[in-house]
Amino acid sequence: MRSRNNMSLLKLLMICFLTIYSCATFSPRPMDEVPFRERAQTQYENNVRVTAAVLSAEESETVFGVPLYKKGIQPIWLEIENNDEEPVWFLPVGLDPDYFAPLEVAYMHHFAFSNEANQQMDRNFHEKAMEKYIAAGSVRSGFVFTNLDLGTKNFNVDLVGEDHHVRTLTFFINVPGLRVDHHEVDWENLYSKNEIVGYDEEGLKRALERLPCCTTNQKGTKQGDPINVVFIGKGKDLHHALIRSGWDETGTMESISAVGMQYRYAPVSPLYFFGRSQDAAFRKARETANERNQLRVWLSPMTFEGTPVWVGQISRDIGLQFAGQTITYKLDSDMDEARTYILQNFWYSQSIMKYAYVKGVGASSISKQRKNLQGSSYFTDGYRVVFWVSSEPISFSEVEFVEWEIPRHR
Repeated sequence: MRSRNNMSLLKLLMICFLTIYSCATFSPRPMDEVPFRERAQTQYENNVRVTAAVLSAEESETVFGVPLYKKGIQPIWLEIENNDEEPVWFLPVGLDPDYFAPLEVAYMHHFAFSNEANQQMDRNFHEKAMEKYIAAGSVRSGFVFTNLDLGTKNFNVDLVGEDHHVRTLTFFINVPGLRVDHHEVDWENLYSKNEIVGYDEEGLKRALERLPCCTTNQKGTKQGDPINVVFIGKGKDLHHALIRSGWDETGTMESISAVGMQYRYAPVSPLYFFGRSQDAAFRKARETANERNQLRVWLSPMTFEGTPVWVGQISRDIGLQFAGQTITYKLDSDMDEARTYILQNFWYSQSIMKYAYVKGVGASSISKQRKNLQGSSYFTDGYRVVFWVSSEPISFSEVEFVEWEIPRHR
């Protein structure tokens, strides 16, 4: 008797299951009802116009009827107007080497036991995808399905003509959803005009040498990690250089709660310099949250030939450790390794015109290390690396070394 009841219950559950999934609906909204194009950016290259916009999580789900962000997929809308006399081809691999094909994205969101809805979904993604061929005198628009990035999305739109000439247009677009920490800073009022001091090259070198060696705690009573990087450049150029070099912006606590805790964008703990915590923080994460490079940046009251000077602290976390009764991140004790990493990073991303080394940190050896605020030990040769940030790509061979100091490299 019990067996018959169990079978009846099983049949009932199967009927309910099939009923639910056979009635699955796919209901994307018309694109005109979603105002993502109001944030679009437009660029021109000769006779070609490219307009681009990045959809937020909510906009993506509304336009496509499925939650793309939950699968790590971020749609970019493009409109390409070709006013040239020859056709051009759009190369999506230049935008994202690991982009998703339209029907691949649809398949990842297929319903179980709902063939009609799945076919509708396939058609919808296929029809909305960006075409690769843009004939002379025509306009084409559509979506490219990229890997998810929050904060500022950096990508190239590559177009090639029949002459094999490649047009590359570079975009930096803020993605709604993540409240980035440096968006909260009142940059215009960090310093009064009387506090800002301009320097020539020799004066700047001396001023950087006189800066305090290290960050501190909030009260300024204990020393933290050393100030080991300096950037000379406009804020926009430095920001773009970091994003182009693969660094992620970090969010506020409120923003992370809103978008979900993702360690790529998690807030960075505060260190203090110039009497305040960092103005901006960036992270380069690896496969786990325990291994990452972290950069904290402060706008200084110095300028070089009218250009802002920024000071920073870069370090590398390599794991976890116990500090008393708490667990903290373990620092790579060779502090100069992180400094050398960002030099290579900027060099390969074509983001610097020249660089130099300057004293100011004070040397400590591997046998006589210092400690930071978390109790991690570190050693350093005592130098800071100074970058002249470029607004345009600079080839590897054109980067100049300014011989202020010459560290002895291992």
